[in-house]
Amino acid sequence: MGWPRWLYSAALYGLAPLIWRRVWRESLLTHPRRQRLGWIPPSPPGERVTWLHCASLGEVVAARPLIEALARPGERLVITTMTATGAQRALALAEQLTEAGRGRVGHVFLPLDFPGAARRFVSRLRPSRALFFETELWPNLLATCHRRGVPVAVLNGRLSPRAFHGYRRLRPLMHEALSSVDWLAAKSAADAERFRALGMAAERTSIVGSLKFDIRPDEALREASRRLRTRLGERPVWVAGSTHEGEDEQLLGAHARLREQYPQALLILVPRHPQRFDAVAELCERRGLSTARRSREEAVDGETAVYLGDTLGELMTLYAAGDLAFVGGSLVPVGGHNLLEPAALGVPVLSGPALANFEEVAEVLREAEALEEVADGTALAERLAALFADEPRRQRLGEAGRRVVAANRGALARTLEGLAKPPFQSQ
Repeated sequence: MGWPRWLYSAALYGLAPLIWRRVWRESLLTHPRRQRLGWIPPSPPGERVTWLHCASLGEVVAARPLIEALARPGERLVITTMTATGAQRALALAEQLTEAGRGRVGHVFLPLDFPGAARRFVSRLRPSRALFFETELWPNLLATCHRRGVPVAVLNGRLSPRAFHGYRRLRPLMHEALSSVDWLAAKSAADAERFRALGMAAERTSIVGSLKFDIRPDEALREASRRLRTRLGERPVWVAGSTHEGEDEQLLGAHARLREQYPQALLILVPRHPQRFDAVAELCERRGLSTARRSREEAVDGETAVYLGDTLGELMTLYAAGDLAFVGGSLVPVGGHNLLEPAALGVPVLSGPALANFEEVAEVLREAEALEEVADGTALAERLAALFADEPRRQRLGEAGRRVVAANRGALARTLEGLAKPPFQSQ
């Protein structure tokens, strides 16, 4: 173990009480907490196992086309996450794929990156290949895979400028970690350059594009959204998805102002984190906005002002039922969320100014005139009213977004092509 990783591991042990307290909340009754220390059921000898790590809910959703492509009969796909919401989404997807005869798909929690936990996890899982999605670089897990001869790929690799500046302060540690990566499938030239500046070898780097563009809404999703829209009735409907604390207040204020012009307007509000569902419902009621909760199957009538999407895994269905879609995490300094989900559905996309996590996607949408950006809640109310008054403009925005997604698909095929080559190919 080199000195950077030795110091990193020592720091982890020193911070263990705080780390353990944080992950203690991210648990499920079906998953013993000792999974966080690498205690998972051992894989049967001779079984070919693909291990795919996605940090949280957003990454699981973005990786869905890849997960569906990797699930195949005769092999086992194990998805790991750090968060409970990501685990719940992965479990639901795993159940669907397993029932469809797409091979064995399952989920366990990623172990904490202590050296012993990393060694235990890899030795028990015995993966044939390890695939890390986006920015997940865990030095001890990567080193353990390398030492045991497990090929490692970082897929849809991205490093935002903010993440890069943070990692750059730990460059010796990152250089050592990246030396264990056999292939980096970067989503853009800028991301590839940032990885190279941290020590990733250029000859082991490819630019494949963003897997997020490979989203393909299926007919079942569209049918579910049509049924929902029929229930909601003929009224102006806008959706605010993946919203955060401090943002919901601005959105509800914008909705109240919109209803001054459009009294029947309905907001479908979908908080990002399920632990906030009850608090957001209380906030809606305090604002005097009649609210129906989807999780309770409460009826939506003409008096309902807010329909709270307090369920998991239904954001795309809810987006598709709206006339307009606002993507959250962008009126507060979070960095935004996936702008392509409503765009792929042909629903006009709005956002706030904080888009650091999706800046390259946002730029593509801007160039195609497929994104409406607002500075704050007041500007959002004005933009919503203008768009509801201009149906041809809404149609142009929606169609432009759909074309952007269609034109930029292909990263999945390029990623799978790379995984079909040594040292990743199936036997």
